[in-house]
Amino acid sequence: MFIKPDYNLKSIYDIDLDELQRQGIKAMLFDLDSTLMASKSGIYTDEVYSFIKKVEEKFFMAVVSNNKNPHYIEKVRSISHFPLLFNACKPKTGIVEKFLQEHNLKPSECVLVGDRPLTDILCGKRLGCKTILVDSITADTESKIVRLVRALERLSIKK
Repeated sequence: MFIKPDYNLKSIYDIDLDELQRQGIKAMLFDLDSTLMASKSGIYTDEVYSFIKKVEEKFFMAVVSNNKNPHYIEKVRSISHFPLLFNACKPKTGIVEKFLQEHNLKPSECVLVGDRPLTDILCGKRLGCKTILVDSITADTESKIVRLVRALERLSIKK
C-alpha cells in the first residue's frame, strides 16, 4: 500500500500557512512527538512556540498523539493551551472524528501534520483531511537505527 501526503516537507517551518488559508483550511492538527517536540521530551522549543503562535493567528489548532503515558500527558498539558488528544490510536480515526464533530469541523477544512506516514498521514487520509508529512524535528540528532526505521517506513510513500 502506498500513501501519498498532499505535501512532503523538510520541517514544520516549511509549511505555507497563507496557502493553506487560501485553500479553505480552518484547522491544523499536529502530531506531537518528533513533529512539535523532541520525542517524549515534554518541552516545546522557543522556535516551536513562535511557530505555534503563527499557526494560531490563522487556524484552530490541536494536537493528536498516540501517547498514553499519564505522567507525560500531564507534563504536556501543563505547557499547552490548545486542545490535546492523547491515546488517539492513529491510524484509526474515531477519536479525531469525534473531536472534529464536537468542533463543527469538516475533514476537508483540516490538515493533519506529522512525521510518520503509517500513523499520521494514513489517519489524515482516512479522515479525508489534507496531509503534510514532515521530517522529525530532531532529525539531526536521532540515532542511526531510528533514522533507518524512518527511511524504511517512508518506502510506503508514493512520490
